[in-house]
This record gives sequence, structure tokens and C-alpha cells, in this order.
Amino acid sequence: MSKVTSKYQVSIPKALADRLGVRPGDEVEWEIAGDELHGRPAQRAAALTTEERLRIFREAMKRIDGRKEKAPPNPGRSRGWTREDLYYDRGRTR
Repeated sequence: MSKVTSKYQVSIPKALADRLGVRPGDEVEWEIAGDELHGRPAQRAAALTTEERLRIFREAMKRIDGRKEKAPPNPGRSRGWTREDLYYDRGRTR
């Protein structure tokens, strides 16, 4: 048996969670059936295959490479100061 906390949270007994495969962070769907409240684990998304993960990764890398091509070139642009300039007055350099 579980109690409802002041924040309306409910703990699932470990034996039931193990039996249903519920892990910390999983979502639970709640349903009212007459005067009863039913909870069940939410449907998990199917795990991606290695090929699907690689496809998604390659698409992301293409987007990143596209952004790099569009970025304006910035070769050797000076900031007007060096790291040594910042620390010289403090009596130390890095």
C-alpha cells in the first residue's frame, strides 16, 4: 500500500515496479475507471537501431558543416589585447 504525499506523489512498491519493468525516470499513465485509479507504465519508444542512430548522427554533422561554411572567416582577428596584458598588472603571467 502507498500513501499520497502533500505534493500528490505516490511511490510504487519495488516488487510491483520490478514486475512491470518501471525504472526511475519512467512515465506512468493514469486512468480513472469508475471509482478506481489505474496506473500503468507509459509506452516506451522503441530503441533505435545502430543504422538509425548513425543516420541521425550523419544528418546532424551535415547541418554543423553547413553552418561552418556559412560562417564568416575569422583568421587571426586581433582582439586588441593579449592574455599577458590582462595579467601583467597583477604581478604574474599565466
